[in-house]
Amino acid sequence: MSVLNSISSPPQINSVFCSPNFSLYHFHSSFFSSLYHRKQSYGNGRIIRELGFLGDLKGKERMNSGSMGKKKGGFFWISSLCSSRGSSSCSSNKGEEFENGEEEEDEEEEGHGLFSVLPDRWNVLGLGQAMVDFSGMVDDQFLERLGLEKGTRKVVNHEERGRVLQAMDGCNYKAAAGGSLSNSLVALARLGSKPIGGPVLNVAMAGSVGSDPLGSFYRAKLHRANVNFLSEPIKDGTTGTVIVLTTPDAQRTMLAYQGTSSTINYDSCLAGVVSKTNIFVVEGYLFELPDTIQTIIKACEEARRTGALIAVTASDVSCIERHYDDFWEIVGNYADIVFANSDEARALCHFSSKESPISATRYLSHFVPLISVTDGPRGSYIGVKGEAVYIPPPPCVPVDTCGAGDAYASGILYGILRGISDLKGMGTLAARIAATVVGQQGTRLRVQDAVDLAESFAFNFESSTVWSDVGSDHISSF
Repeated sequence: MSVLNSISSPPQINSVFCSPNFSLYHFHSSFFSSLYHRKQSYGNGRIIRELGFLGDLKGKERMNSGSMGKKKGGFFWISSLCSSRGSSSCSSNKGEEFENGEEEEDEEEEGHGLFSVLPDRWNVLGLGQAMVDFSGMVDDQFLERLGLEKGTRKVVNHEERGRVLQAMDGCNYKAAAGGSLSNSLVALARLGSKPIGGPVLNVAMAGSVGSDPLGSFYRAKLHRANVNFLSEPIKDGTTGTVIVLTTPDAQRTMLAYQGTSSTINYDSCLAGVVSKTNIFVVEGYLFELPDTIQTIIKACEEARRTGALIAVTASDVSCIERHYDDFWEIVGNYADIVFANSDEARALCHFSSKESPISATRYLSHFVPLISVTDGPRGSYIGVKGEAVYIPPPPCVPVDTCGAGDAYASGILYGILRGISDLKGMGTLAARIAATVVGQQGTRLRVQDAVDLAESFAFNFESSTVWSDVGSDHISSF
């Protein structure tokens, strides 16, 4: 049921939170050291939940040049994978080959990505679009020649994708297991790859890939990044792609081709893995896929039944505008956490561009227990119960803004999984992770950077008094 009729004004939540009708849930996994509770009220057909944290707070390939050949219409095939470093700058060389710059540092993770025995529970399971990214640096004239509006995201068909790839012939660009959600999951897996501040994290993804070479490439890259892709490939399906064009001012223009495998069905396999996860993340781009809303609803119902937290990524303004009712169906009735940038947050609120990000954060926090809103170089906000905590941006020289919000989301998830109750500290970690990704070429948090950030995070919080302080910036105080 849509909640559009109930969002014209924030609900009166104070009386709800004082209600004796609440349940105490805990994760049935030793990997999660904290407990959380939901206070629920069934009013106007929706559930309002408060998020609180209790308990233990000590917590204290590149593709070879020539491995991809061009076919008619812009299709590609892959014959081999290897690990190497390279450049993603555009060149004037013509020909069939391309250089794929360093994206995932596979050489540092080889041998650790495949799960020989699946864990009993997943710390995080993401449900999202499985897309192979082709990313490269271009100038403004390139976009103008193709009639592309800089900084936008557009869904394209097979012919449009082929036209852009043909125009990119001769440029150096990267191929990676992309998608907004996979960026967050890979960063999270790398942050939790060592028992720093807690046990090693088990991270997985479900989605839709074809049985084509691009689908095999996607699954292999995620596995090597310690993210287990649990969905079987669709027979005779083609895997979706996203062309990411970054201009010298670090603005990105994205062209998404969904492929023929762009359907995610709710089956016993998906139900089984959802029931064994602590945090279930739904990628907003899924709303673009036909008939996927019913799959999302069923998965969220199962996640709620088994006591998992449910997070939703807003993903894109145009996607929100096209599927506004579906977004609020999930956000209003199921979400515990929402990740958005300032424009996406305003779109969810139906606010004009003149409204401030902090206003949108506060408004949304009346409907969802925890709101994370990024505002580019101006910082970010975390909203809880009608209040917003400002997170200042760390120093950063931007190289490529693609993946900044995805990296930020990984920091919030990591903080929650490590049992952190301090909003300011959690947001500061997320901002540092995002700044690290923005300061490099490529969307993925590098392995050593992730380890360094996790170690710094654990040291700073173990050596501070923040654990015993309960102030206005703490989740436990809301």
